[in-house]
Amino acid sequence: MELLNPEIAAANIGPLFAGLVMTIELTFVVILLSLVFALLVALGGMSRFRPLRWLVKAYIEAIRGTPLLLQLIYIYYVLPEIGIRLNSFVAGVIALTLNYSAYLSEVYRGGIQAISKGQHDAAAALGMTSGLAMRRIILPQAVRIVIPALGNYFIALFKDTALCSVISIQEVVFTAQIIAARNFQYFTLYTIVGIMYFTVSFPAARLVGYLERRMRAGYRRKLR
Repeated sequence: MELLNPEIAAANIGPLFAGLVMTIELTFVVILLSLVFALLVALGGMSRFRPLRWLVKAYIEAIRGTPLLLQLIYIYYVLPEIGIRLNSFVAGVIALTLNYSAYLSEVYRGGIQAISKGQHDAAAALGMTSGLAMRRIILPQAVRIVIPALGNYFIALFKDTALCSVISIQEVVFTAQIIAARNFQYFTLYTIVGIMYFTVSFPAARLVGYLERRMRAGYRRKLR
């Protein structure tokens, strides 16, 4: 019996590629939203306003304490029971953004806290407010520190979009499921899907590694 069927592969490469495009589109939308929202969450978590810190902590712990799959199901299938109805793509974007923002906020926080107190003191000596110092001095340095970690999270996000098949987003895994239900060519279809994921993930991982090396080299040059 032939496991990898070239005819099936050729006949279905178009729909599978369209699913891959949807996967990449979903990933980029969530990346853009998470980068902004996670920073706001991180800053809120370091705020002097105690209720805001508690609210941020509760949000992060709630996300960490529940699986992403449940969060997707809850937003798409449970919220309509209280009158909140979202299409599958919007529900997927919201769930992924909330999930990844919680984790990325901790990455941001670690990067900000890694900046030495002397930087804050120098900004204060120049007459900068804390907000101005954060924007002009602290955040630019913190972002450079956290770029490798952010890159790794975004590679994981690209693969986690497969969970969105549970809410019928027509990404590549969902597309393969629909086709396989008709022709039962699971080996061929899911092998193609695996190759597609690897084709995107591997170069992305190498890019993250390259950026990390560049950041380290630049930091060493500044220390000389």
